Amino acid sequence: MKKGAIGIFDSGYGGLTILKEIVKALPDYDYIYLGDNARTPYGTRSFDVVYEYTLQAVKQMFDMGCHLVILACNTASAKALRSIQQKDLPNIDPTRRVLGVIRPSVEEIPNLTESRSVGIMATLGTVSSLSYPLEIEKLNNGAPIKVTQEACPMWVPIVENKEIDTEGADYFIQKNVNQLLQQSPDIDTIVLACTHYPLLAHRIRKFLPANIQLIEQGSIVADKLIDYLQRHPEMEEKCSKEGSLQFYTTEKPATFNDKASFFMGTEVEASQLRL
Repeated sequence: MKKGAIGIFDSGYGGLTILKEIVKALPDYDYIYLGDNARTPYGTRSFDVVYEYTLQAVKQMFDMGCHLVILACNTASAKALRSIQQKDLPNIDPTRRVLGVIRPSVEEIPNLTESRSVGIMATLGTVSSLSYPLEIEKLNNGAPIKVTQEACPMWVPIVENKEIDTEGADYFIQKNVNQLLQQSPDIDTIVLACTHYPLLAHRIRKFLPANIQLIEQGSIVADKLIDYLQRHPEMEEKCSKEGSLQFYTTEKPATFNDKASFFMGTEVEASQLRL
């Protein structure tokens, strides 16, 4: 059996916030990051298109030797993960695995909220998929949890255009936070259900009451990956461990490298591939 890197896929740059936390938690493993930047954003695309694009990327990462691929993208996790797991993996290779970022986050929510009222801030695609409310309802065995969602369509462009620390960013952040809390004033926990949003966390907190906790997905996904590998030694044995990190993009590398370095906080050099 040939070992392979852990694959991390995202429609663009946001998954780098997940990768950063995973590498911090599990530095010895090898990783391949693939950003489908030429076809981003996924958030406004249909279920069928997101499924098609995501499956192409997963197959590409399997061809690159990955036995385990993480969809570090809430939209891909919402619109494509279940179909890939149930329909495609049995035919492609039933020993390989594809995981997402929604379930790990949802599993933590009952442990975090005391008021049993949580807010989800995400792209329109993730909000309209209803993945978070449905998963929370499915996994929660205790008292019901009220889920209130708010789509934040301007937040991704703000991050990608590096306009985080601007008055314009504050305007849209405050607007969306207020709209969320007006829908449900008893919220005590907010999940940033888009992997771009952690870069805005320090601005978001400016507009939140002190009693509301803001949850970023990166550390949760990293902790859940550690747990997954411990519970599945057959998969852990297939993961190579030389501490390497490779980046690939469907966009021009020069375009990708600049923004990716911003997300990672360190220099990134990517190679281009076509899906």
